Amino acid sequence: MQINVKRVYDNMEESDGYRVLVDRLWPRGMKKEDIIMDEWAKEIAPSSNLRKAFQHKSELFAEFREKYQEELMNDKSKQDKLKALLKIAETKSVTLLFAAKNREFNQAQVLRELLMNMAEDGSN
Repeated sequence: MQINVKRVYDNMEESDGYRVLVDRLWPRGMKKEDIIMDEWAKEIAPSSNLRKAFQHKSELFAEFREKYQEELMNDKSKQDKLKALLKIAETKSVTLLFAAKNREFNQAQVLRELLMNMAEDGSN
């Protein structure tokens, strides 16, 4: 199973497979036709309150990660969406697209980690 994380501003590659935008807000400076993606899964993006509290500051990432995972795990519709992405990842690679400048501390990294853990646990 291959789940990648990539900035939405990076070039698309064949190896990206199924491309999913995981931001709640549309990326700045991009038109709809500029982004090659299969899906915009804003329903699994962090809540507006959580996103605003985090502000993509690396020193707040641990707390953000914990609260974001709680949001994902405590909502059946979000769980269903994660399971659907895992199902897709069984047959092709999945690339989680995000707009944040920080490649290490962002919601796509948290999603990837959670999806990989779910796959290992057989939660799909």
